[in-house]
Amino acid sequence: MSDFINILRQRGFINQCSDEDGLLEYLKSGKASAYIGFDCTAPSLHVGSLVQIMMMRWFQKCGHKPIALMGGGTTKVGDPSGKDESRKLLTAEMIDQNMAGIRSVFERFLTFGDEPSDAIMSNNALWLDALNYIDFLRDYGRHFTINRMLTFDSVRLRLDREQPLTFLEFNYMMLQAYDYLELYRRHDCRLQMGGSDQWGNIINGIELGRRVEGASMFALTTPLLTTASGAKMGKTAEGAIWLNADMLSPYDYWQYWRNTEDADVGRFLKLFTELDLGEVERLAALEGREINDAKIVLANEATKLLHGSEASEKAEATARETFEAGQTSSDLPTVSLGSLTPGETGLLTIMVEAGLANSNGEARRLIKGGGVKINDTAINDERRTIAANDFIHDGALKLSVGKKKHVLVSVG
Repeated sequence: MSDFINILRQRGFINQCSDEDGLLEYLKSGKASAYIGFDCTAPSLHVGSLVQIMMMRWFQKCGHKPIALMGGGTTKVGDPSGKDESRKLLTAEMIDQNMAGIRSVFERFLTFGDEPSDAIMSNNALWLDALNYIDFLRDYGRHFTINRMLTFDSVRLRLDREQPLTFLEFNYMMLQAYDYLELYRRHDCRLQMGGSDQWGNIINGIELGRRVEGASMFALTTPLLTTASGAKMGKTAEGAIWLNADMLSPYDYWQYWRNTEDADVGRFLKLFTELDLGEVERLAALEGREINDAKIVLANEATKLLHGSEASEKAEATARETFEAGQTSSDLPTVSLGSLTPGETGLLTIMVEAGLANSNGEARRLIKGGGVKINDTAINDERRTIAANDFIHDGALKLSVGKKKHVLVSVG
């Protein structure tokens, strides 16, 4: 069996494969390439995309060529998969800015260059922007039937919920199929990978390649990833877990993995680290307070892959100082709030601006629940204002919500 398929199966990456025997033969050819598409809807990807990125990393480590396809063209349409309503349409300038932010993440996980197994980054705007739409519909639209398109989950679920699906979005699956055809023509790419919600779109591409070029192409998807409690990966009550350091600090990223539910530790060690499976099994078997040791390993390894060893070590040291020794580390996330007037700016405002609460109402509830501290002193007065003598940590104050969320707030 292919090393790549074997690794993915053992580590829990595989949900569906269109033709495993055919794919194994293709992988044995020594010239295999595969792609995953990423639309540019935000300046960063979040943890929900990490399982696909890790799959590309394993693909390259097994000697194959990964292609990271940026959706400079398809982002202008918006993928309806898993959405109850249309995505907000972005300008070309916004898409370019988002793409620039996303590029840097891939350089952490993949090696780019001119060697046979070096990764490629492409942009589907190269061919989609140049399409003559009438010619496109004539040449490729005839290979898609409305009957079949209506059976796909991305379409059917939206219609079942009586939510509008625009004709623009309805075209998305044709454009994604055309992406696959173009990458086959340009790079002999015969494998598209993605999340399970992309299965129908990928199969469309396989069928288009067969009808237009007589090509044998393949699909490989990962399972929909949720936590043990049913929450969707990549987002928390506080917001998305972004992969770019300027949108989420390495310390907060480390904390996200450190706070993994006990039941998820073994699964996440397999998916999001490169630890030997024997070590993963040992760590996953820990119980009681010892499971926290496994969570620290998970946080260290996941943070190391994205942000580097130094950032991982610094995050662990910061957490140890903050939680175990009761100290205040200068490496805690710092929020600068511009200017404020001591005695007039309220704690509720500071909590919202520091990102520790989404609204004054939520901040008020947190204070009433006894979970808010200034400089490790519990605050129970929701009318509390910030005083000049609160800034005791080199011109900053330590603001905490619960035991795990801490920031240093500075002014100016």
